[in-house]
Amino acid sequence: MISMENRTAAKEFILTGLTDAPELQVPLFIMFTFIYLTTLVGNLGIVALISWDSRLHTPMYFFLSNLSLVDFGYSSAVTPKVMAGFLTGDKVISYNGCATQLFFFGAFVTTESFLLASMAYDRHAAVCKPLHYTTTMTPTVCAHLASGSHICGFLTSSIVIGNMFSLSLCRSNIVHHFFCDIPPLLVLSCSDIQMIESVLFILGSFNTFFPFLVIFTSYLLIFITILKINSADSRQKAFSTCASHLAAVFIFYGTIIFMYLQPSSSHSMDTDKMVSVFYTMVIPMLNPLVYSLRNKDVKNAFRKAVRGQQLQLDHAFS
Repeated sequence: MISMENRTAAKEFILTGLTDAPELQVPLFIMFTFIYLTTLVGNLGIVALISWDSRLHTPMYFFLSNLSLVDFGYSSAVTPKVMAGFLTGDKVISYNGCATQLFFFGAFVTTESFLLASMAYDRHAAVCKPLHYTTTMTPTVCAHLASGSHICGFLTSSIVIGNMFSLSLCRSNIVHHFFCDIPPLLVLSCSDIQMIESVLFILGSFNTFFPFLVIFTSYLLIFITILKINSADSRQKAFSTCASHLAAVFIFYGTIIFMYLQPSSSHSMDTDKMVSVFYTMVIPMLNPLVYSLRNKDVKNAFRKAVRGQQLQLDHAFS
């Protein structure tokens, strides 16, 4: 059996990055460092807060903590390498490093897609069938939905990696991107990519449109239910529980559909880079802000945690 390394002429790749302009390297390093630290603190802070406050031990926050871990994961698969490139100028990534980066990025992005669908199903159960909510969204059901999302993500990514790195990537070792992504790697292939494009399109379509169909159906039923509520306050409360999730859904799926569900011939590498910055770095940073700023339970838990820390400090110095 031919080893993976012998199928390609490239032993390492050179990432072109976002820009070669010397005067932009330090400002971009500072900006992306700020974005990554905000992502780290925001997402891991959400996980810690949900674990710490027993009032947040509900299905909605269980899925939110999983979403935060996934956001942190796929940002971490990309951003540190980009930051290192700005700081040191070293944009070389090994063949195995490229495969690893693409694997974890793809796994976490696909997992997020299914987690967003699970969260929509949870909101549907809470709004449309509130009397049966505790028996519908049991801990076992929640665990199965979350673990199923992760299995789908890592299984899909394994298939993608197996197909992508069975290609002979011998046209060049220069990847016109700031990380190892599917479109710029396909450009390097000396092999026929028609079959792989079909496989990627089928996987991408299923992993995007099936969860999106679940989300669309769930929210259609939610809105029908909300319109039947007579009290304006109750309608507002029901809608507010879904608003943050809807914002995250539209941002995530809009960029993913734009990036991956178009033919490779339609891709503009410069445009792809700008869109990629948004969904690899900005979305993972925004999600904790979107959920925490619009969520009274999270804000109350944060205030309680801050007050608890302040009391501990007061006792320590008294």
